[in-house]
Amino acid sequence: MLGRSLTACALIAAMAAMPAYAAKKDNSIRFAYDQVLENIDPYYNNVRLGVIMNHSVWDTLIYRNPKTNEYEPALATSWKWIDDRTLELELRQGVKFHNGEPFDADDVVFTLNFVADPANKATAQQNISWLEKAEKVDQYKVRIRAKRPFPAAIEYLAGPMPMHPNEYYAKVGPKGMNEKPIGTGPYKVVQHDIGKVIRLEANKDYWEGAPKPKPSIDKIEIRMIPDRQTQVAEMLSGGLDLIMNVPVEQAEQLRAAPHLAVKSGLTMRIVFILFNAGENTPMPALKDIRVRRAIAHAIDKETIARELVGEGVRVLETVCFPSQFGCTDEGAMRYPYDPEKAKALLAEAGYKDGLDLEFFSYRERQQAEAMVNYLRAVGIRANLNFMQYAAMRELHRQNKAAVTHQTWGSFSINDVSAGPSAYFKGIDDDMTKDPEVIAYFEKGDSSVDPEERKEAYKRGLQLVNERAYAVPLYALTTYYVADKDLEFEPYPDELPRFWEMKWK
Repeated sequence: MLGRSLTACALIAAMAAMPAYAAKKDNSIRFAYDQVLENIDPYYNNVRLGVIMNHSVWDTLIYRNPKTNEYEPALATSWKWIDDRTLELELRQGVKFHNGEPFDADDVVFTLNFVADPANKATAQQNISWLEKAEKVDQYKVRIRAKRPFPAAIEYLAGPMPMHPNEYYAKVGPKGMNEKPIGTGPYKVVQHDIGKVIRLEANKDYWEGAPKPKPSIDKIEIRMIPDRQTQVAEMLSGGLDLIMNVPVEQAEQLRAAPHLAVKSGLTMRIVFILFNAGENTPMPALKDIRVRRAIAHAIDKETIARELVGEGVRVLETVCFPSQFGCTDEGAMRYPYDPEKAKALLAEAGYKDGLDLEFFSYRERQQAEAMVNYLRAVGIRANLNFMQYAAMRELHRQNKAAVTHQTWGSFSINDVSAGPSAYFKGIDDDMTKDPEVIAYFEKGDSSVDPEERKEAYKRGLQLVNERAYAVPLYALTTYYVADKDLEFEPYPDELPRFWEMKWK
């Protein structure tokens, strides 16, 4: 049931001729990712490659140190709450964007008010839905106002909310920012061949006092290569220096290559199956909770995690990552692997002879195939539809995909407001829109009392399980394969920090 894709023979054959490396000599890194980035502008994508670009090319007002989890000054030198909805920030002076524009309050106000305006249709609504407006106090002081109390605001301002140059952004908009991105970050974009390659160069004028160090690596080439086998072949031939999200069996086989190093670590990225059980679902059978529960019992997540995810994997019982504020599985209904119970539930729901199901997925194909096989084993005639994330997301939002294999890294935000709230709080990706569930997540997002927040999130997570709106599976372990001479550190937030990397 759990397949393999790269044979040892193929690996040995590919290793026959050892490559000569150019990247180390010219102090560059050639990196590949398996997603096609729809738009580099961080507010107009919600994929991991977009997060990587966000932190490489732009800066945020506040910085969260990934080693200490402490907040540090970045484009803002200080901040304070002046009431339960208003954050006041002092801005750093002397910072310039890649195009020479000086950074000040006008950039903050324009950026935040632009993306907060529904007319501008920012893709990453889950990151900005709390924001009411930004106001200029003086040239280097702003106030950011939330629609309601939102204690996680600082976490968001330290993550998926970078600052754009107001004059340039007003002129070119998201489309122009995609074609020629401009930020204040440690790297600047010198070429963007949309859907194929992004080339970065170190920002030699990167501002003093930044929490990110000035880069040691001069150039980064980011190639969008959806096919895993092509990535592996390129690593073996010396055409690439770094890849990530490598399937466990391929990563283990690549350990045999003397010029490569394999690193792994648990990430914040959770995996779950999401059901569209709303009124307009394309699969009416999903309105029956017995069908949803049958699917949950049909999948052996323990075996998939052990065989296909790799060492350090963490099986989950709720749709959040354990380190996130408010994440808990206390009191949550469990769905242990029980194919006989799955069959009985289907029969009870009137599907003794099974039913047809379209299963949508965009990554970790082997894991998706295993899930489909488990569904078929209990009589569900599941068909796998594998595609790019943007395509799957649009089908889901258009009520054309009833069962989706989702992975979610919460934009590396260590708060439940960035996790299940994105799927169960009534916004773009919530197709079921259960008012009671929405109310609990809204209370968790807006309460200023930490204990009230925790209790609200706990109850919301319990209801998601009890009503079987999703099947929590596991948190992914990510495998990196790199040139053995490339020094880098994997982080749980799945963010390759190019500015920290160096060649031995």
